[in-house]
Parts: sequence; C-alpha cells; structure tokens
Amino acid sequence: MPEDAAYCPGCGRPAKSTLRAEGKVGVFPENIAGALAYFTIVPAILFLVLEPYKRSRFIRFHSFQCLALWVASLIIGVVLKVAALVLLIIPILGPLLIWLLSTVIGLALFILWVVLIVKALQGEAFILPIIGDFAEQQAAAV
Repeated sequence: MPEDAAYCPGCGRPAKSTLRAEGKVGVFPENIAGALAYFTIVPAILFLVLEPYKRSRFIRFHSFQCLALWVASLIIGVVLKVAALVLLIIPILGPLLIWLLSTVIGLALFILWVVLIVKALQGEAFILPIIGDFAEQQAAAV
C-alpha cells in the first residue's frame, strides 16, 4: 500500500489512525474544547498554554489548525487588497470583480469555519490540506 494513501485499496479502511476526541479534559469534554478553539484566536491560544488542555492532542490539533487558518485568512485578505488595487484600474468591471471575489472567498471561509466547528463537535479532526498537516505535526510534538 502506498505511504500517502488515505484508505486501503482492498478493504476501504482508513490507512492512518484518525484523531478523535476521547473524553473530558479539565472543565470541558474534548469535543467541546476543540470546537471552542475555533471561536477567535483567544481560546486557541489559551488551550495551548493552559495545563490540562495543552496535553490533549485533539485540542492541540484544533488550536493549531485554528491559528493557521487565521494566518491563512490574513494572507488571503492581503492578496485580495493587492488584487483590488490592480482591478480598480478597470472602470466598471473592476469594482464588480473585487466585490464578487471578496464575497465568494468570505463565504467560503465562513462555510469552512462552520464545518471545522461541526467536525470538532462530532469528535473528529477535519484535516485541511496544508494547514492540517502543519497542525498535526505541531499537535504531535509535545
């Protein structure tokens, strides 16, 4: 089986062990704390520094993924601002394209945020393509 395979080609079972919520850490169950990590960066940072939560790999994963998603969102925002400066050269179509791009990307980020919260509440780790790999590496490094 290839090393980068997500599922077994013969039986369809996951090749990697999935990260799941296992119980209660501190005041919150792991799935609630994982979902709370996505509400701004404050809970994510707190969960990474407070003692009972920073030992949970599930909570650390969601906290790191939240922080990485915030950084990616900021980078996307800067790229949109630069694109807006370039697109404003086009008289009528430019502002329309800026509005359309901003709306679509903002809606996509909002939907992604809701999906991450729901998956965390279900006790699962929804691994985003690049950000999730970084979060998994950081969560594993204790």
